[in-house]
Amino acid sequence: MYLRALIVVMLLVLAGCAVSQRVREAVAPAVVVPESTWRQVDREIAEASQEAVIQVKVFARGSMEHWRVRVYAVTEETFIPWFSSYWTQEWMAMKVSWYSLTAGDERDAAATRLAVYLKAQYQEQVLAPVAVEIDPDAILNQATEFYIELLDKQVKVIAQRYRLPAKQLDQRLNGVQAIRLGPPPARDASLYQVLHAKPLTTLPAYSALYQQIHSAPAGTGEVSSEAGIVSVARQASEKFEAQMAGRGIAGAASAVAGKVAGAVISLGAAGFRAIAHESDRAETEAQIRQSLGKAFDQAWLKLMNNTGNGVMAGVYYLAGQIEGELGKSAVPNPPLETVPGTVHPPATPGLSAPETGWHPEP
Repeated sequence: MYLRALIVVMLLVLAGCAVSQRVREAVAPAVVVPESTWRQVDREIAEASQEAVIQVKVFARGSMEHWRVRVYAVTEETFIPWFSSYWTQEWMAMKVSWYSLTAGDERDAAATRLAVYLKAQYQEQVLAPVAVEIDPDAILNQATEFYIELLDKQVKVIAQRYRLPAKQLDQRLNGVQAIRLGPPPARDASLYQVLHAKPLTTLPAYSALYQQIHSAPAGTGEVSSEAGIVSVARQASEKFEAQMAGRGIAGAASAVAGKVAGAVISLGAAGFRAIAHESDRAETEAQIRQSLGKAFDQAWLKLMNNTGNGVMAGVYYLAGQIEGELGKSAVPNPPLETVPGTVHPPATPGLSAPETGWHPEP
């Protein structure tokens, strides 16, 4: 009986303590963060964004170098030998002949249609297999996710440094527009939403941003060396048209000689062409290697540097939007003291063009 009474007394005491704690919390004044502190926080978040962009750019370039090396290797191992083989050249010569016959008065029709065919082959033989391992679309998403991860870590550090109440910080971040693509509202997102979307691709506004970047002309969704393919198709079309014009003599001889003799002449002409082809194959491969290599290097640079549709486009958009919003209230940096004779270092230079060719340094 005594033990039971003691337990009841202890429960009442604990309940009283809990009630008094809630009363103290209810009547305690909310932590007031000065507006000057919030402005300082905004400035530091903007600076953290700038630092994150620099780190992500290093990551993106390394990933793009890997993709570039793989495209070079598969082009060299698969596409160039296929293109320069005797039977592929014969097949394309027949296609060019047919294109020319059905083109009418259309100028460069054969070269244009051959370019479409070669582009599809390059996609199938080179870009699609490499994309299973790595491709610019994947790098775009990885770079953006990495930027958000770095920024989120720094925001937490800043919050601890200034002892910011969690609810007030969340409210502040919700007031910063990180994505503004509307309408509808689902195409807009705050900094708070971006930082808390796990993964980022689950956020409708980011999906809209990704689609905008991906579908832009010459964006990450358009990575084939189209300029190089067009150049190769034009050169090949001119060569094939000249060859087919010369073969007209063999065709006429076959018709006059009859079926048996004509077949012998055709086989002999084919054998002669095969021998001649092998002697010219090295030159053919050198030409396509040069055309594709130059065009691919230019496409690689665009994918790396273009702020609107390259692999860093998502990062640049978010950073620009976030830093612009925070800059409206951030405390400006104090002016640098200028010492006579002091020369400030220049801005970080842009990316340099990679070496042209299909054999980059490892």
